[in-house]
Amino acid sequence: MMRVSTRPLSLRLLRCPFLFGLILTSGLASAARAQDTIVRFDASRAKVEFSVGSTLHTVQGTFKLKSGEVRFEPATGKASGAIVVAATSGDSENEGRDKKMHERVLQSDKFPEIIFIPSQVRGKIAAQGMSELEVAGTFQLQGQGHDLTVTVSVEPRPGNQILATTHFGVPYIQWGLKSPSSFMLKVDNTVDVEIHAAAQITSDGAPR
Repeated sequence: MMRVSTRPLSLRLLRCPFLFGLILTSGLASAARAQDTIVRFDASRAKVEFSVGSTLHTVQGTFKLKSGEVRFEPATGKASGAIVVAATSGDSENEGRDKKMHERVLQSDKFPEIIFIPSQVRGKIAAQGMSELEVAGTFQLQGQGHDLTVTVSVEPRPGNQILATTHFGVPYIQWGLKSPSSFMLKVDNTVDVEIHAAAQITSDGAPR
């Protein structure tokens, strides 16, 4: 007949260092994996600029950031959150041109938000000096999602603050938006976007 030990589990673990160490190591690894890095952007300190070439000149303008938060696991790079830009805030300082942009191209009355949803972060934020991250995710424009990977330059600031800068192209015609071009005016099919933003970094070690 098999004998079952009646000693308390804690005493049996102490008498078996290998088993105790294995359980302890597993617990610490799980706790480390549960720690997220959280990047919260300050909408009031963000600049979202766009430019698009045409046969006459380059059109430049701005959008406003509504909100932004990215959470990611440093060990795996798995990310979540959302960067939300107000599509209705698009402004190129030309009333007629902006009316066409909002009504014909963006349809911002029906789709008031442009959203980037991160899914993967590659790279690490250095404690000092510049560092670069690759952030992959889904860019939602007019309610349709498109794969997009951007390179973000990060510079640390005192108080767990960072300055983040990124530059990327949006092939809006390829993604199904209407062209603002006319018989007399040819507009490029890709819009260049540049973002400068400040953010606060914290960590969350709560169990999940």
